Amino acid sequence: MCDDAKLELWAKDRLSRRQFGALTGAAAVAACAPSDGTSDASASGGGNGMSESLPGREVRFATGSGTMDARFLPSSGGAAPAVIHWPDIAGIRQSHLEMAQRTADEGYAVLIVNPYYRDASGVIWPDFAAFADGGWGRASEMREKLSSFAIKSDTRAIVEWLDAQEEVDSARGIGAEGYCMGGPFTVYSAHSMPDRIKAAASFHGGGLVREDDESPHKLLADTQASYLFAIAQDDDIEAPDAKGALRSSADAAGRPAVVEVFSGDHGWTVPDSPAYAKEAAERAHAAKLKLYRAAL
Repeated sequence: MCDDAKLELWAKDRLSRRQFGALTGAAAVAACAPSDGTSDASASGGGNGMSESLPGREVRFATGSGTMDARFLPSSGGAAPAVIHWPDIAGIRQSHLEMAQRTADEGYAVLIVNPYYRDASGVIWPDFAAFADGGWGRASEMREKLSSFAIKSDTRAIVEWLDAQEEVDSARGIGAEGYCMGGPFTVYSAHSMPDRIKAAASFHGGGLVREDDESPHKLLADTQASYLFAIAQDDDIEAPDAKGALRSSADAAGRPAVVEVFSGDHGWTVPDSPAYAKEAAERAHAAKLKLYRAAL
């Protein structure tokens, strides 16, 4: 999983943005972000905002905990099934927006949400390099507020907003996809709105199998979704029993599920991650689309 040890390795010798980009194969990375991964605004509780030059349009709506900001990328083909995109620990940024746009181009109305809206809005870290260079502590503090109950409450507000949009076909089910810390959020989403969330795809998700009652694998029976659990190979080495627990829980719940270990390390699906593995990422993208086409 994404942890202190891996971040220390990725940020070894405080790689410059250009060096980091070369390491991950990214075409370009921001060179003007503050070295600690924050701006003056975000350090005092705000974010960097989301420029209108980014894909889609910025939206805001009320939740039980405040006002969530997000980016909406509708399909160009008219009203379409909606997809909620939960980003990884580094939050909304160009890399995830490009991933969301690719999904929208396949015929879905995608909402990429800011899970940290309780503390900051918009783009907090412009790329994973900025996050790895000092962002772990701040992200950990903000993440403390993201309990399963908080995500379920957020999901109800997200679905209400989506169903009110003319670009969304509200007669169709909604998908949820999540990366890293966003992986379990897909199950929480499905558990919160079982009549609306019909597909959930977790990519290198952390904390999917735990001992507590809110462990995602224990919630599957109270959902109506089909699942894709795409597991990183190094995560599987660290927790080899997790895939079996997910498989057993899905079977016991009668929920369709693909549980697969992919040939990529934690973060392999995200282009600005140092673990990005293009071939495995393409396979994961295809598996996601197969899930959506069958379930939504």
